[in-house]
Amino acid sequence: MRKTLRWLLSLVVLIGTVSTAGAATAAQPEATAAQPSATADIKDRLLAIPGMSLIEEKPYTGYRYFVLNYTQPIDHRHPSKGTFKQRITMLHKDTARPTVFFTSGYNVSTTPRRSEPTQIVDGNQISMEYRFFTPSRPDPANWSKLDIWQAASDQHRIFKALKKIYAKKWLSTGGSKGGMTATYYERFYPRDMDGVVAYVAPNDVVNKEDSAYDEFFANVGTKECRDKLNAVQREALVRREQLEKRYEEYAAAEGLTFKTIGSMDKAYEAVVLDYVWGFWQYSLLADCDTIPADAANATDDELWSTIDTIVGFSAYADQGLEQYTPYYYQAGTQLGAPDIEFPHIESGLIRYGYQPPRNFVPRDISMKFQPWAMRDVDTWVKHNAKQMLFVYGENDPWGSEPFHLGKGARDSYIFTAPGANHGANVAGLVDDEKALATARILKWAGVASATVQEDPSKAKPLAKHDRKLDKHSAERQLRP
Repeated sequence: MRKTLRWLLSLVVLIGTVSTAGAATAAQPEATAAQPSATADIKDRLLAIPGMSLIEEKPYTGYRYFVLNYTQPIDHRHPSKGTFKQRITMLHKDTARPTVFFTSGYNVSTTPRRSEPTQIVDGNQISMEYRFFTPSRPDPANWSKLDIWQAASDQHRIFKALKKIYAKKWLSTGGSKGGMTATYYERFYPRDMDGVVAYVAPNDVVNKEDSAYDEFFANVGTKECRDKLNAVQREALVRREQLEKRYEEYAAAEGLTFKTIGSMDKAYEAVVLDYVWGFWQYSLLADCDTIPADAANATDDELWSTIDTIVGFSAYADQGLEQYTPYYYQAGTQLGAPDIEFPHIESGLIRYGYQPPRNFVPRDISMKFQPWAMRDVDTWVKHNAKQMLFVYGENDPWGSEPFHLGKGARDSYIFTAPGANHGANVAGLVDDEKALATARILKWAGVASATVQEDPSKAKPLAKHDRKLDKHSAERQLRP
């Protein structure tokens, strides 16, 4: 544990950053030209916002969909010291409807998509690309400006700019790192949103204390399934030499290099040690039937295939890491990262262990961990959460360290979807929790009917399911 004095000093620094938020925002120039009227075309109204520019508009039935760039300060504390263009998208329905602010915490999709809260409230959706994910990266990139407060300030400026057009209630949401992002935004700008829906958001309060993950893997699912997965993972290390020869051929054919992590051997072990985690993150207990039943007698092809399907042998090559450099930077400076044990594998088979984020970021980028950042957010949520909903999956390893609510929390909830993985959502909750969560989302958005307010069990999403619009990405990436 850190000394009490250091903790207090760190908290003062964080409080100081919050107090500068208004100043940074106020430093931005206001529009001087006349704004289009409320009856003007929505595209004209959006493009009249200073710093907003159009990349493209894509048609979608019942909506207008815009891909936009918005000019942001590189440093919200010093707005005059350079800017960058941040991609955002707007799924516009009607300015008379509520608006949902969505972020994945990574790149923004430029294909029309609708988050679950957007469907529930039948509203508009603004989606933000997280700073430093290309192309939303300053050039040159000053990595010290990639932190949770700067990103929250990006959201704050976007909200302030769009609130003049979308004047109804606002909710923020996101899954995994996006759920973390929505939570951090609420911590630093608690007056912006009318509600928060954070899905499967990890809360790594103390980075060096990760026993919760070990306990999770010792108990998740069934013993039969755990034993099958553990056996495959161990066998892949027993056959390391022969499988790495195949890996070398694969890397040559795909043009993969391993400069960042340091060697193909390190990359191979990282992939194998992610195998069990990857299964539970994206698969269900029923999928255990697809795992080789007798790892010791499985063919090399069978071992390779199951590991490549669940993790992907390109994950820790330079080409697989490059897109996620901003995440690993944040994991190694503020967010924290898990460090798990492997009691089913002899120590002699493991050379590097569960590797830290520093190994996945180019060495020319400086990193220093800030242990107070997550402690501050955790404390704030416990004592100040208001109209916040956290949804976790019972079988999702990232939920091993969840957020908790204290006595100071108001109208806030934590629900767990039984048997669910990292794709847990409100629809997967047990019936009474699903109804309550849906009712609160509708209430926070200002669109709950009198019937729903009297009887939450009557709560239903206001928009019908759209197979394309409500489709979620199937991409597997073993990050939050």
